[in-house]
Amino acid sequence: MTDSQSGNGQALDPVDVARGDLYRFVASLLAAAPSAQMLRGIATLHGDPTPMGQAVTALARTAAEAAPAAVETEFFELFIGVGRGELLPYASFYLTGFLNERPLAEVRGDLARLGIARAEGRHEPEDHIALLFEVMADLAQGRIDAAPDRQQAFFGRHIAPWAGQFFDDLAIAPSASFYRPVAEIGRLLIDIDQRAFALAA
Repeated sequence: MTDSQSGNGQALDPVDVARGDLYRFVASLLAAAPSAQMLRGIATLHGDPTPMGQAVTALARTAAEAAPAAVETEFFELFIGVGRGELLPYASFYLTGFLNERPLAEVRGDLARLGIARAEGRHEPEDHIALLFEVMADLAQGRIDAAPDRQQAFFGRHIAPWAGQFFDDLAIAPSASFYRPVAEIGRLLIDIDQRAFALAA
């Protein structure tokens, strides 16, 4: 399967391919600290004059100036920490104030209905922002065989109610440096999809 085809062989809209790539890119940065090689790749990115393009340019500039060890430490402080990180990137926490609550059960139910099983070696709860973004990427690019309205429903139920606040918090987190422009990209992506889904409703 190529990036221009969905799982059923149908041609994909280039906008959906780009959306999926962006969701997957942000997910990768929220799942683990970027390697030195990935930082070098990010440093070569060039954005256009749009707000998203400017955020990408800011991230590229930050990546070019960042030391891999410093970004790894930043990731640890933000998301892992000693005891806990500065942020808890889980739907349950943002929606209820506690981990492993009803939002996690709802995510697990919808993932099961989409035929998605936990990947080997993944131990974090399924309502982690990175995993939810990976699902959105697969839905956008047709890698999950689901009706188009399932993508909007998944976004509206599991991402829209809290992810914007998470990215706002990430942007002002004490340890955030490299992750500030990541937060801006994530916030813009959420805003763009919210508007697009509202227009399609």
